[in-house]
Amino acid sequence: MSLNHVRPWRNIYRRESRKIHVGPVAVGGDAPISVQTMTNTLTTDVKGTLDQVIRSAEAGADIVRVSVPDQESARALKEIVRESPVPIVADIHFHYKRGIEAAEAGAACLRINPGNIGSPARVKEVIQAARDHNCSIRIGVNAGSLEKHLLEKYGEPCPDAMVESGMEHIRILQDNDFHEFKISVKASDVFMAAAAYQQLAERTDAPIHLGITEAGGLMSGTIKSSIGLGNLLWMGIGDTIRVSLSADPVEEVKVGYEILKSLGLRHRGVNIISCPSCARQGFDVIKTVEALEKRLEHIKTPMSLSIIGCVVNGPGEALMTDVGFTGGGAGSGMVYLAGKASHKMSNDKMIDHIVEEVEKRAAAIEDGKVDVMDENV
Repeated sequence: MSLNHVRPWRNIYRRESRKIHVGPVAVGGDAPISVQTMTNTLTTDVKGTLDQVIRSAEAGADIVRVSVPDQESARALKEIVRESPVPIVADIHFHYKRGIEAAEAGAACLRINPGNIGSPARVKEVIQAARDHNCSIRIGVNAGSLEKHLLEKYGEPCPDAMVESGMEHIRILQDNDFHEFKISVKASDVFMAAAAYQQLAERTDAPIHLGITEAGGLMSGTIKSSIGLGNLLWMGIGDTIRVSLSADPVEEVKVGYEILKSLGLRHRGVNIISCPSCARQGFDVIKTVEALEKRLEHIKTPMSLSIIGCVVNGPGEALMTDVGFTGGGAGSGMVYLAGKASHKMSNDKMIDHIVEEVEKRAAAIEDGKVDVMDENV
């Protein structure tokens, strides 16, 4: 029996926004919240950059951003766009001509920073290039690079200054009858970013790109991004996200999906529910979960798996998951399928067996033969 029923206390009502497109990927409106990342290779290293793009796409990235700092990078972008399995966003700073070149190279979207792209006249030229080449635009406001007149007005970076910067550039786009844009107001400070995004959400119906910029390393950045992005998403704000980590771009994609998965907003792959383990565990929970995470990376079907060390919470968790294993005694535990106790399995054979059961369940879900048990899917 499916657990896809409505519970009012866990509903998230997304903010209404216009829908735009980044290549074939819809952003905003009723489109799923898309997950983005950014390459950290030299763009002129086409092979290395494409390798990151492809690995990110395989991990689930819907959109990948690539920096375009110079003419050589703009030329390399053309080949990257041609070979990429997902839409490419060109990251543009300081020189408006790079934006024009990126549009000509086939970028699906141009990310421009209002604080350093130049005068309205230069922005207008970038807009025309985007229109001519069917690009969307992201207005990327950043607390670390606000315009001089706003810093003079407010004295320091703050939510009001960030939103004012964003709205000024929205007006430039709209005055030029260009509406295929999304916007972000990023800061490394979680409070500043959250306040800016809340203000922005009330001022525009444009799709919003969420991010906590320069969040830090894999662990610290994941925590900071989860707090900032998680709270905004919980409020219904956000149409596309990027988790900024000093780590492999693939890790950004994984964390992005975990944030969305935890809020029931989007799912990909196996959602493992596991206990932290204690003296009651009937098997080594930590090592088992580590092994299963690696062994199940190939599963893309949204589904759930519970791995619980003992019978205190194990049977209850298994009632709500597609596949489950609860530790017992005498070197074995109970396997649960579709929320029901199925059969016992020895601990030493359990990992291989669970992988097999997950694969079978995923195939059945894909074929429409069974419903997903995870209430968050």
